[in-house]
Amino acid sequence: MNKERKLIIAGNWKMNKTAAEALALVKGLKLELANIKEVDVVVCPPFTALADVAKAVLESSIRLGAQNMSEHNDGAFTGEIAAGMLKEFSVRYVILGHSERRQHQKESDELISKKAHAAHAASLRPIVCVGETLAEREGGQMQKVLTTQIRGSLAGLTPQQMDETVLAYEPIWAIGTGRHATSAQAQEAHAFIRTLLAELFGEATARRARIQYGGSVKPSNARELMEQRDVDGALVGGASLDARNFSDIIKNSI
Repeated sequence: MNKERKLIIAGNWKMNKTAAEALALVKGLKLELANIKEVDVVVCPPFTALADVAKAVLESSIRLGAQNMSEHNDGAFTGEIAAGMLKEFSVRYVILGHSERRQHQKESDELISKKAHAAHAASLRPIVCVGETLAEREGGQMQKVLTTQIRGSLAGLTPQQMDETVLAYEPIWAIGTGRHATSAQAQEAHAFIRTLLAELFGEATARRARIQYGGSVKPSNARELMEQRDVDGALVGGASLDARNFSDIIKNSI
């Protein structure tokens, strides 16, 4: 598949996999993906498995990501993880503003922006998540919601920092529900996001920006989604917990 931008497919393992289970999964992925160069592959295990997975992917093309981080560099923030701590384990990417954290931890766009700035200060690449609920979509609010989230979550970033930022469009109604946006719905949302990025950062930056789709991505729908002009990869949840499923998504995307 000839894409203007290199695809980036990331597996968000969420609160799954012990360190031993994570190593077994990565071992399987390394075998399955040994010859894959056309896609940037990222795995995002829980914090407790980062050290072991970092060693396991060291001499492979798989990159390591984290699922969250603090906006602070250090201090009295019990239970939080700083960007510098992630860097110690050769983490390259960090997911910020996932819908589950927006919903359950009440994370605001302002907080996500602070985290994005902290990530860039540590030379980590944020994967910033945005997306609407079913009620918002059915109410014709998709564009309004995305505009608010993107303006707020990316506030203050420079075009250069945006070049090192990945966006993930995840319609909340399609996460873990078995439903997914049609390829046309995904393309519509991604095209709108790119138009908004052009307004905020300029046409050239918007053209370079990589926008993932997240929401019940499976081997069976990966190709159709990735063929869309403005879809530049996937943020994969449940299907990334199985080496064969995740590998098939990647192979079907090429």
